[in-house]
Amino acid sequence: MTETSSSGLSRRALLRAFAATAVTAAPTYSMAAGFLRGGGDIRRIRMYSGRTGERIDMVYWIDGDYIKDAVKEINFFMRDWRVDQVKTMDLRTIDIMAASHNLLDVSEPYMLLSGYRSPQTNAMLRSKSRGVARNSLHMQGQAADLRLASRSVSQVANAAASCRAGGVGKYYRSNFVHMDCGDIRTWGG
Repeated sequence: MTETSSSGLSRRALLRAFAATAVTAAPTYSMAAGFLRGGGDIRRIRMYSGRTGERIDMVYWIDGDYIKDAVKEINFFMRDWRVDQVKTMDLRTIDIMAASHNLLDVSEPYMLLSGYRSPQTNAMLRSKSRGVARNSLHMQGQAADLRLASRSVSQVANAAASCRAGGVGKYYRSNFVHMDCGDIRTWGG
């Protein structure tokens, strides 16, 4: 069902026009959930994992309500695959990811590099890289490291930062963007 305004534009066309200009205009919103309220009646997330070969493409929110089974599948998808542990992901992070993806206007799914990390996995990764925080929000289910082949690190990071809803880190050398629902901050040149 398409609503048409008196100017002949559909609601979907107006939303697309807004999304196309939103990254450039860099709106400031207090949280991604508030930003998404203007984006329609559904929220959708699309990802794949090069580590497990799994893919997910699902609507997880409709008309103001999270879909319990969809959220459960997202939690499983974003598990620590190294130790096969699932943690409930903070829905604010999922909302930031979805809002950023919408702003980028791509159909390509995110490549998920890291979602939830167990303390053991975080310690192992920390021993191999200075870029892994001791108290990483990944261990709280509040962060994700993502990549899009069709968009640059800067483009993905700018979309996430425009949500003004959490932390955004640029990792150019490893070609990914960190998104979390913690304090609003950015890092990485």
